[in-house]
Amino acid sequence: METNYHLPVDAALFPAGVTRCSLSKFLLWIGCVLAVLMWGGYAAFLVLRDGLGHTGLDDYFGFGLWITFDLAVIALGAGAFFSGFLRYILNIEPLKNIINLAVIVGFICYSGAMMVLVLDIGQPLRAWFGYWHANVHSMLTEVIFCITCYCIVLIIEYVPIILEQRQINKNKLYHNIAHNLHVFMPLFAGVGAFLSTFHQGSLGGMYGVLFGRPYAFREGFFIWPWTFFLFILSAAASGPTFTVLICSLMEKMTGKKLVSYDVKALMARIAGLMLAVYLVFKFLDTATWILSLTPRAGLTFDQFFYGWIYGKWLLVAELIVCGVVPCFMLLNPATRNNPATMYLAAFLNCTGVTINRYVMTVQSLAFPALPFDAWATYMPNWVEWAACALVLAYGALLLSVSYRYLPIFPQEVELNGGAKAAHH
Repeated sequence: METNYHLPVDAALFPAGVTRCSLSKFLLWIGCVLAVLMWGGYAAFLVLRDGLGHTGLDDYFGFGLWITFDLAVIALGAGAFFSGFLRYILNIEPLKNIINLAVIVGFICYSGAMMVLVLDIGQPLRAWFGYWHANVHSMLTEVIFCITCYCIVLIIEYVPIILEQRQINKNKLYHNIAHNLHVFMPLFAGVGAFLSTFHQGSLGGMYGVLFGRPYAFREGFFIWPWTFFLFILSAAASGPTFTVLICSLMEKMTGKKLVSYDVKALMARIAGLMLAVYLVFKFLDTATWILSLTPRAGLTFDQFFYGWIYGKWLLVAELIVCGVVPCFMLLNPATRNNPATMYLAAFLNCTGVTINRYVMTVQSLAFPALPFDAWATYMPNWVEWAACALVLAYGALLLSVSYRYLPIFPQEVELNGGAKAAHH
């Protein structure tokens, strides 16, 4: 039997028919990722050892960069539940070529968000209190249970991808487990969509019930403040485009085509439709907030904004630059079918939901709600940035290993002719 010495030493572990960079190049990349991981791990160690005093959080800002990052990551990770719903429940066949990536990105986002929450608790040894001593009057209780259960669902969806690894799948038991999990995947996709929808909504509802924070407070639709529904819609609108951006970034880094452009364009069109629906309700929400809720609170629109960091430009950026503009670009075939404009629209869409989570979190807390208060300033320090970098490095590590050894992209062999060399 002839040995192919030109192949990487771990080539037997690659998905069938694909090529990867040399092991030395891959390990060099992993080394860079691990360096960032260690930096973030050191920051996490300081917080877990000594408490939140290492951060820039204080009595005004119990929520800061971590929660903004956490909420943005959870919203962008919604590509998993929404794409799963579209693929397995609505049976949109072309999405089979990107659904594995959506699942992995969703798992990274949700597990990474839970890592940040462990740090933000302040006393991690009491993390189990939320499950055992649940506060039934708090929306965060529903968030705790739904995000935990949905993370379990993502693990279940991730397992068959692992079991289909070239060498593992040779075992008949693992092969049959993977096959049977695929058979029941519509069930898990439905459960995941239900759980993720409710915890996305409850994260928004948490802000909507803060009557002492007039920037965030909203009135209700039945038993929910309408921020409940706005958070669901914004997540469904931004999640698919985030998956597309991750796929495109991987293509740039590897020098290979992984998913055909028509699949990306389909995801972009669906995201554009969801963004249009979201913007209709978001503009209604903003108009009601300005014209009705604000005067009844004895305030004016101008009072909600201060300086540059809390300026009105954030509202314009969120609704127009990162809302209306990408919505038009994603729905217009001419711009959607052009990779440069489509990727720009996807980036703006993801930026818009991040701005929304920032203003709902930080600006709501910074606003002087009491007569003797003044605008509060908040600046995250290196510990908070390092903790966020920890999650990003964790995601890069997991995604890199998954891409190298797991069959994530069904179209990769076809799109690359089966024998093109890869570059990391």
